[in-house]
Amino acid sequence: MAKYDNNFTDLLRERLSIYDVVSKYVPLVKKGQNYWGCCPFHNEKTPSFSVNEEKGFFHCFGCAKHGDIISFVMEYKHMDFKAAITELAEMAGLPLPTMHKKTQQQIDAEESYYSIVGAAQKIFAEKLFSSDGAHGLAYIRNRGFSDDMIKKYGIGYAPKNNIISNKYVNTKQDKLIATGLVRRGEYGTYDFFRDKLMFPIFNANGKIVAFSGRSLDGSEPKYINTSDTELFHKRQTLFGFNFAREAIHRANRAIIVEGQIDAIQMQCNGFGETVAPLGTALTEDHIAMICKSNRNIIFCFDGDTAGQKAAARACGLVMPFIRDNSDVKFAFITGGKDPDEILRKQNGRALMEKIINDATPLVDFLWQIINTNFLTKTPAGRARAEKFLKQELDKIQDKTLKSEYEHEYDNRKFQNWYKWKKDEKSADVAVPEIDTVIKNTLVYIINKFPEISERYGDFLNKFNLDLDTDVKSDLNLDFKQSERYIISLKLQKYIENLEQQKRDLTIQGLTNGSDVGQEIRRIDQEISRMKSKQDLLVND
Repeated sequence: MAKYDNNFTDLLRERLSIYDVVSKYVPLVKKGQNYWGCCPFHNEKTPSFSVNEEKGFFHCFGCAKHGDIISFVMEYKHMDFKAAITELAEMAGLPLPTMHKKTQQQIDAEESYYSIVGAAQKIFAEKLFSSDGAHGLAYIRNRGFSDDMIKKYGIGYAPKNNIISNKYVNTKQDKLIATGLVRRGEYGTYDFFRDKLMFPIFNANGKIVAFSGRSLDGSEPKYINTSDTELFHKRQTLFGFNFAREAIHRANRAIIVEGQIDAIQMQCNGFGETVAPLGTALTEDHIAMICKSNRNIIFCFDGDTAGQKAAARACGLVMPFIRDNSDVKFAFITGGKDPDEILRKQNGRALMEKIINDATPLVDFLWQIINTNFLTKTPAGRARAEKFLKQELDKIQDKTLKSEYEHEYDNRKFQNWYKWKKDEKSADVAVPEIDTVIKNTLVYIINKFPEISERYGDFLNKFNLDLDTDVKSDLNLDFKQSERYIISLKLQKYIENLEQQKRDLTIQGLTNGSDVGQEIRRIDQEISRMKSKQDLLVND
């Protein structure tokens, strides 16, 4: 029977968590490392159906059904292989490839690919410790890399000449070019990586599939990566994931940093659960790959503008993947530094531990994004903020979790956007004296008409009102009456302030004989003007 290319079925398994697939049909509860529910394949009251997200399989201890996402959909929906693949592809948002068996030619091409890139890594590793690679070795050692670290991560040096093209001069050009190590030029093939510090890129199974080369002469870009090939896709590959896999399971979290040197230093300094994207922005595929291992993620980015933007983008990407057992946070390194620089300090590990421990939870970080990017003091700004927040929360697939997030943000919006709050800047201003009746009236107006509190906030801030006061009687004031009440009170307090100024000036004149007559006449005129306004307000 014809079947899909193994690459596509593997991609489905990488993109879709078995929890995501099974939980669409079976209610699951987390217990220990697994999820449990009642088996959909036989009648039972006590859950014996287990789902292991890390390993990607389900198993029923009652009827012995066992399998992965593909076999689950086939069994549950009574579908054949093709129909199940079609449904899963749609769920994953992936285009469906043409069904075909992997030909012998494809198998040979893959073996050739792995053979060439594996041999290239050994050549680069040898060259790093030769006279040609001396400056590369000095650079990487200066970055705090020991020889054991260099060996573990297979770091090497690509010399200035065409060492790979020359070695494989008798190999078919198409096979060589397919690895991304060489390119076709006017006079034959030439090496893509020259005078570069070379970092092998491993797939999730630990096979070398590509390289990332760092410039050593100060030229830009600092890093260049193997172009996408049949067996390597930057958008679906995380640097260091093959080394981090077990550590992610043990630590019950993953840390995502910006670059490969940061990832290596983190892994070698007690944070083995760290990975990094490859010179490209974080993608949904990267998040899906991590979430298959663990849904607890800490994004650790530089604290500069670029780092903040990258974190905001990561926040949007991770929303569809969060569950009620997720713990997603955002950590930032300030002062223009990165994890590599922090870890090379004398107490670097402790500093890094503190940065990670102080990470901001997703619920708070999203709130920061909203209040930083939208002018929530204005109705229009709040409207845009509301639309953005809804757009982000609509990405959450767990309806109960989405409801909880909405409830949380409704409370925050009420407390911070709509409910009048005291301005800390007015703390040093003398609080005007008002009786309980006036206080209760103001509380009633502010709670009923928040827009009035915004309009007259500078004045209302001075009263230190307790907005949680229980005003039981309905004063029956409409918007216009409420606004008139506050304007009247404002005029009254202004007149009281003017009269106090007049008394102070009178005492001053009597005490030291200074000429205060002109200033007192000015105050009298202002008092008279304000009382005329009061009369107009009463008679309106």
